[in-house]
Amino acid sequence: MTVLSLANLNRSEPALMRLSEEARVEPILIPKVGLQLPRQMAFEKWLTIGRQLSEVCTSSSWCLGDWLVYGEDTYGSRYRDAIEYTSLDYQTLRNYAWVARRFSLSRRRYTLSFGHHSEVAALSDPEQEFWLRKAEELGWSCKRLRSEVRASLREREDSDPCEMDTTSSEKWPQQNDELKVELSPDQIRSCEQAAGKAGLSIEAWAIQALDRAARHCMQAID
Repeated sequence: MTVLSLANLNRSEPALMRLSEEARVEPILIPKVGLQLPRQMAFEKWLTIGRQLSEVCTSSSWCLGDWLVYGEDTYGSRYRDAIEYTSLDYQTLRNYAWVARRFSLSRRRYTLSFGHHSEVAALSDPEQEFWLRKAEELGWSCKRLRSEVRASLREREDSDPCEMDTTSSEKWPQQNDELKVELSPDQIRSCEQAAGKAGLSIEAWAIQALDRAARHCMQAID
């Protein structure tokens, strides 16, 4: 069990859990399966704790992604044995690794969540920067960012499919290399549920799933 106190913590220190300085407060207990708060707490303090917990979640997603990328690059297929030590499912971890590969440390925005980056991970680097900058400046939520990106892509495809960016290694479909897949309603629902669990739009999830399947087949052939 972790015990956090609001006392004697310096807000200037870049800690994951920076809590406001107070002379005398009850400790905040964080057992492995929950959060135990004092009986009485000012709204501002409660809100601060929520924000900081959100930062921890975002940081842990990036860290898990970097951990997996290192395992893939260093140990090959052996990393799959290692992920059994985590409590997360394979698909979720794969999403963390995929997003981590798409954004170097220098390109990750501290003011935005992992989910924001995930929403634009399938785009080219310049497009990623454009949308993340807008989300940062306008204070967009992940849902708002997803909506804006989808609307922009639909508008672009309707106006001129040939204008799609080709600089990314994970290109969006163009007129001469379009891939169309027909799915039943049940299959679409399953894909949407899987994308939701992975924290991705269905388009980004489909690209990742196809890429993963292709890599698996190539490894089997080799």
